[in-house]
Amino acid sequence: MIVGVGIDVVDVARFMATITRTPRLREKLFTPEERDLADASLAARFAAKEAIAKALGAPGGMRWHDATVRRVPGGAPVVELRGTVLARAEELGVRRWHLSISHDAGIASAMVVAEG
Repeated sequence: MIVGVGIDVVDVARFMATITRTPRLREKLFTPEERDLADASLAARFAAKEAIAKALGAPGGMRWHDATVRRVPGGAPVVELRGTVLARAEELGVRRWHLSISHDAGIASAMVVAEG
């Protein structure tokens, strides 16, 4: 059963300009292992976190660090949840995540399906 679907699109240059203007934002949005990714990959991770939040109904109080997108060599990216995001996913009965991220021509995007 599909519990939720989320999608997000990010303009990479605009996103990175915001990060440059507000350097602490990088620390607020990303876990230490995510922070040093290339610009397009960083923007795609942000899009993924936004898509995850949307799939969960975008409730207030969720923390950005409670969702991490990990690379899997030769495979699809993996969603790792903890804390506030995990609690919301469990409340909704999410058991599995399907995530697709992409970046090309200055745009990063993510689409997620939360399955129960």
